[in-house]
Amino acid sequence: MIPGGSHTYARSSDQYPEGMAPVIARGRGARVLDVDGNWFVEYGMGMRAVTLGHGYEPVVDAVSAAIRDGVSFTRPSVWEARAAETFLNQFPGAEMVKFAKNGSDVTSAAVKIARAATGRDLVAICETQPFFSTDDWFIGATGMGAGVPQAVRDLTVGFRYNDLESLRAVLDANLGQVACVILEQATATAEPHAGFLEGVRELCDEHGVVLIFDEMITGLRWHAGGAQAIYGVQPDLATWGKALGNGFAISALSGKRKYMELGGLNTDESRVFLLSTTHGPEVVGLAAYVAVAQAYQSTDVVGLMEARGRDLADGINNAAQHAGIGSAVEVIGRPSCLVFATRDQTGAPSQAFRTLFIQEMLRAGVLGQSFVISAAHTPDDIETTVDAAAQAFAVYAKALDNGSTHGLLQGRPVAPAMREFAAPRRLPDEVSDEGVLR
Repeated sequence: MIPGGSHTYARSSDQYPEGMAPVIARGRGARVLDVDGNWFVEYGMGMRAVTLGHGYEPVVDAVSAAIRDGVSFTRPSVWEARAAETFLNQFPGAEMVKFAKNGSDVTSAAVKIARAATGRDLVAICETQPFFSTDDWFIGATGMGAGVPQAVRDLTVGFRYNDLESLRAVLDANLGQVACVILEQATATAEPHAGFLEGVRELCDEHGVVLIFDEMITGLRWHAGGAQAIYGVQPDLATWGKALGNGFAISALSGKRKYMELGGLNTDESRVFLLSTTHGPEVVGLAAYVAVAQAYQSTDVVGLMEARGRDLADGINNAAQHAGIGSAVEVIGRPSCLVFATRDQTGAPSQAFRTLFIQEMLRAGVLGQSFVISAAHTPDDIETTVDAAAQAFAVYAKALDNGSTHGLLQGRPVAPAMREFAAPRRLPDEVSDEGVLR
């Protein structure tokens, strides 16, 4: 009934061992129950959107109370003002804010503002970072660009993270044509080199380019004030989402007033059609965000995630060392946003071995394509996960000794979510109950 079997490519069944992609019935804290009655400790937490845990009562209660009075009106509601005031107090670098539902909504709005403000067409993206939008200006530059006209694809150019010279080369090669530079300040596995972000800011100023920081993941996961509060570089525009609502749908575009007002009423310039959406001001997401912000004021949410993440990484890495496979499996990244590396017997990254690890973790009651954690993960959850990893490593070690996952892996390996063709995980005509092709 649903193309790909999910509404997000990263949630699709091709990201899991065949026949083992659970369908979730409900969640509580850091655990989820599937429709077959199996409980799992979950990681990834709603594509990094859930930092307080599933069913976090203060947020659920706040939303429940708010929606009893209606969720969508002909004129702005008090929740729009409450959310805006809360946001601008939480993120002092922002002068104005506008809310939406999806991250792609606000990144595309930021690009549109930049193009209007500069009168230029080109967008410079950090091509070594994975994702910015579902819209054509970005998707056309990926392996899934089918349906995007070549003329649109040609309007996006790329530079590399932590490589100022690559950005300088792009700006020089397209002198006076680049409207904006968009990047994440950091990722799970990459921190900015000394002077990199400052250099990006200087190059943008030098070339009259609008600087956009994507805080979808880093916002509220790196710091309650966003990654800008850590690295100290201010963009012209910033985009936010995910943890703002602890899983409820809300995103935000913030920035300097001189840019944001191009989509408002306090301007004599040609107006930008900026985030005029039916559901952007829906009460649900706004009330959720206000409650999330209150939780961050009363609890050191990021500190909890960092502490639990360090315990998790240490526990699993020690278990891998004890199993004699520490060079093959490794938990890496920022403690609040951990991922795992899986390598074959030659030391090369391997999708087959990654699938084997996910498979064995699922069998032991742990669900996740990563080890992205939340403040709801308890010491017991961490212990359960480390024990599961130790069991998985026994099977992983056999595969290393055999030089292959053959005979140990159920079905085909996982495949990158962003790829041109459905192969190598194209749906077959028929799959057995064990997930084997027939």
